[in-house]
Amino acid sequence: MSQNERSFFDHLKNKTNVNPADLFKLADSVSQANLRDEKTVRQLIAQVSRLANVPVPKEKEDQIVKAILNNDVPTDLASLTKMFNNTKK
Repeated sequence: MSQNERSFFDHLKNKTNVNPADLFKLADSVSQANLRDEKTVRQLIAQVSRLANVPVPKEKEDQIVKAILNNDVPTDLASLTKMFNNTKK
């Protein structure tokens, strides 16, 4: 791992208290997941919630599931940032 990558993950761990190894494990499970299956999507949301130690209300979970199943999740950084900022309300 390069110094920049190490610095990024150290910064991420300090900000979120999430272990980089756990992030890689999560990324691996997401890359292999069937994101067309509602049960799988809900399990991933629960996993992210536990990892980040941030509860996800049922209403918000339903919105996330609907967006993923309908392929309504934006792929550009500006839209993703806006979406995540709106979830903090």
